[in-house]
Amino acid sequence: MGYPSLNLTARAFVVTTVMATACGILLSSAALWAQVQPPAPWRGAGPAPCMGSDGGIYKCPPGPQVVAVRAGRLFDSKTGTMLTKQVVLLSGERITEVAPESQVKIPAGAQVIDLSQATVLPGLIDAHTHMFDTRGPKSKTTTEGAMLIAISNVQADLRAGFTAARDMSTHGNGYGDIEIRDAINQGRIDGPRYQVSTLGIVWGASPAKPDAPDNPLASTVVRSVEEARAAVREQVQHGADWIKLYPTGGYSFTSTGKVQYELTYPMPVLQALIDEAHRLGKKTGCHVYGGEGQRNAIIAGCDTIEHAFDLDQEQANMMLAKKLFYDPTLQRYIEPYMDDNDAKNTGGKYRIVPIFEKAVTMANATKGLKIMVGSGVDGSTFAHGTQALEFEALVKHAGVTPARAIQSGTMVNAEALGWQDRIGSIDKGKYADLVAVSGDPLADITELQRVKFVMKGGKVIKNDMLQSAAK
Repeated sequence: MGYPSLNLTARAFVVTTVMATACGILLSSAALWAQVQPPAPWRGAGPAPCMGSDGGIYKCPPGPQVVAVRAGRLFDSKTGTMLTKQVVLLSGERITEVAPESQVKIPAGAQVIDLSQATVLPGLIDAHTHMFDTRGPKSKTTTEGAMLIAISNVQADLRAGFTAARDMSTHGNGYGDIEIRDAINQGRIDGPRYQVSTLGIVWGASPAKPDAPDNPLASTVVRSVEEARAAVREQVQHGADWIKLYPTGGYSFTSTGKVQYELTYPMPVLQALIDEAHRLGKKTGCHVYGGEGQRNAIIAGCDTIEHAFDLDQEQANMMLAKKLFYDPTLQRYIEPYMDDNDAKNTGGKYRIVPIFEKAVTMANATKGLKIMVGSGVDGSTFAHGTQALEFEALVKHAGVTPARAIQSGTMVNAEALGWQDRIGSIDKGKYADLVAVSGDPLADITELQRVKFVMKGGKVIKNDMLQSAAK
């Protein structure tokens, strides 16, 4: 299933990155970009620089620093409790010690960041993003333009306090999410730590048409078990961390108000997709609204169940037994446009929103079921940088406590990503990914919508606390 045009697209992505660097759009970051000294002696401008993996030179990042963060309040995501008067010590990109200030000796010469009037939390994690805006067949956006928009989106997410994220398909932009993930990892741009799912895989109900080939930049279309397995292999070979699947299509109401959900993959195809991903050591995320496709996704063992408007107790219990995660993306599907669509299609008789809210409330009441925080942010109905609205939605529309909501957006998401040993809590040995807000998010969850301080891997990305103090 080769797509020669993807090579041109990939080259365009690289060219865009280089062009953006020259224009000063891309931000420098530390440590992860391979540091190779140019041939000595250096005869160019300024001090001897470092050389990137592409052969280009750049200013060498500073060496590891010892930093002490004074936290007036610190959220312990392991226990869901708020600690007071804590100090977080870090060296370079890792945390070296966390303890009450009375028990910590700050090393001489350490940089001190005073957040004693703030609440410090682990960096937030968004489990369902779309870094690229939708690029349909009639879109006039160029590949270069799409990349620049995506870069702007991921930087907005990071500044909003989301230091890690999972991207759940590129909306017709091919393997562009891999380019951005790798650029972040190499230190070329600032952005969240990413896991990506590339194109996604959809079901083709009708045979392929020779005169109208499938778009190689959009979701891969499969029409058999064999094609399903091949599509998974193709995306993994390109660098996908996750495989995004679509076991259901749209929903509609009957004249009596019963909700109908479109079934897509036959069960053998869905099972093949999930089994092949697992065989290759990758996880699957399943976009489901309800019905048979939703049930099939749970039975087949899809690692994360996304949305699930009509999730019931039996299915929640099945998910719990199979250790599957539930990512409702609640805010995304209770927005006013949902009611607008239902009013148009049913004459105002029926609504999906209360059905969905009931499902998420039930999931929250199911002891042990792991609920994730995923926004579904996509640049159309949900602006990048505003994903903390999802925490508020879970608290106010599904009865989730603020502490549990924050745990979902930190510890639970880290576990779902397999990164619980790196992020998700403020602990010795983990990355120094920290955010801070002025107030107490356990008392007012909307505080997370006003993040004032962001640190990723020991690097301060944003510090509006100094401005607040000056006022």
